[in-house]
Formats: sequence, C-alpha cells, structure tokens
Amino acid sequence: MSLFKKFFQQKKAPADSQKEELSNINLSTDELFVKKFIQKGGKFLYCNNKQEVTEHLIKILAENNWNNVVCLDESLNKILSEIKSAKTSKILLNLPFFASCEALVAEDGSIMFSTEQLGDNKLKDLPTNFIVLGKTSQLVKTISDGVMGVRLRATKNKPTIVSSVKDYLPNKSEVDFLTYGNTNSKTLYLLLLEDL
Repeated sequence: MSLFKKFFQQKKAPADSQKEELSNINLSTDELFVKKFIQKGGKFLYCNNKQEVTEHLIKILAENNWNNVVCLDESLNKILSEIKSAKTSKILLNLPFFASCEALVAEDGSIMFSTEQLGDNKLKDLPTNFIVLGKTSQLVKTISDGVMGVRLRATKNKPTIVSSVKDYLPNKSEVDFLTYGNTNSKTLYLLLLEDL
C-alpha cells in the first residue's frame, strides 16, 4: 500500500509547480521579476526618481553600518559623493559593492553583469554584499534577451564576461542540485529606478 502512496504523492508535486507556472503566466515582466527576486531572498526597493535612489542608499548604508563602498562606476561615484559616502575602487571583501547592471531577468529573478560593471573581476572574487542600481528599462523576460541586449549596446568594446547572480542567500544551508557549486550567491539590495 505504501508503494501506491509514494507513487501518488509524487504525482501531486508537478501539479503544484504547474499551478505556480500558470499563475506566473498572467504576471507582467516586472511583476514576475520582483516575485522571483524576492522569493530568492533579494531585497527590493522601488525608486520613482533619483532622489529616492539616494534616500534608499543612505538608509541601506546606515542600516548595515557601512561607512565605505567599493565602486568601479564613475556615474555611481557621483551619487556616493552627493551623499558624502567614502568610496574606493580597490576590491575589499568586507565592504559592499555598488554597481549598475546589464539586465534584470524575469524568468528566474537574476541580475546580469558584464565587464562594464565588474571590470576584470569575477563575481566570486567580489564582496558578498551588493547594492545594485537597476532601471525598469533593463527588465527582460529571458537570459537570452539579456545577452542580446548586451551585444546590441556594446558597439566598440564587447564585454568579455557576462555573468549573473541567481541566488541572494549566500549562507543558505539547503543546496539546489541545479546551482551546486555556484559561488555567485550575494546578499543583494536592488534599487530599481523607474525610467520608462
């Protein structure tokens, strides 16, 4: 009798995942991204304008007692100068990494980066704590849409590295078979700026 019970219990699990997939079909790209991003442990802050970006950034830095930030992007350094935050371009693992991104992928809630944001660094060699400034215009449905967008935007210097953060709980104890060995987990704050 327990053999039948096991057989029928296994049949129910795909039905639950099918229900979730069907509920995701009715979501817009931005709603699906936010849902997947939060499910994976990401911290999401919506910003209507640049003023809200700076307000949220100040709160994030204060909440975590971060007095200094690693930043490689000159336009983001301007934001840090406005809020009078110390910054460095030297990679220090105990400091948060402040960066923009290439794309926000709705299908899995991941955030894509290239050498444009990371320089010659690999994600695994960067700090565990990330603060990312993304824009609503960077929302894409699939990873391939994101890669295509990177290729279209890069006219002269095509990025040599395109990688993504897919998990936002670096100290998670349970291991997913599909992400085993993935060292790209980051504690991540996303400041999503409305630009459409």
